Amino acid sequence: MTTRTLAVVSAGLSNPSSTRLLADRLTAATVDALGARGDDATVEVVELRTYARDLADNLVTGFPNESLRTAVDTVAGADGLIAVTPIFSASYSGLFKTFFDVLDKEALVGKPVLLGATAGTARHSLALEHAMRPLFAYLRAVTVPTGVFAASEDWAGAGGVDRALAGRIDRAAGELADLLTGRPAAARPTDPFADPTTSFEELLRRP
Repeated sequence: MTTRTLAVVSAGLSNPSSTRLLADRLTAATVDALGARGDDATVEVVELRTYARDLADNLVTGFPNESLRTAVDTVAGADGLIAVTPIFSASYSGLFKTFFDVLDKEALVGKPVLLGATAGTARHSLALEHAMRPLFAYLRAVTVPTGVFAASEDWAGAGGVDRALAGRIDRAAGELADLLTGRPAAARPTDPFADPTTSFEELLRRP
């Protein structure tokens, strides 16, 4: 059994917070998905609210202190990352962005990342695509296809989670587990017209 290391970055400002709640749900689902694929997981959580002053100091000095260095090394050294932020004014929080600003520019290259976001209203849901995904594309991370957004009403279902949100969580967790274990993507149907060397007569004979 291979042990995968997961870093979880949560940028919630309150304690408790819906951002941390979503991060915990995504983490548990990913650990379960890895277990179903025969792998174990160790999890390290980086709660950004505890590093707010350290991040500000890093911006000014250009260097992380010892405490922040531990958090940075946790993320840089993990096999995979779950990153969750609250959405303010249709984008990620300043605290979330600051943390990824101070990472080394090579820290996330090729790293599988699951993106999550929370807000009071579903009106902010597209922030996953127009704000978060471009940020991680710039950092050359490999984001899973399914991003998970949770509005306030999504926590009202059985067990505290709406069925649709639970489905998105499980799907995204499975995608991250597939990337971490190196499972091949589902095979795409063969396009009979993709081979330019096939003659027109042969194409006509195909059913």
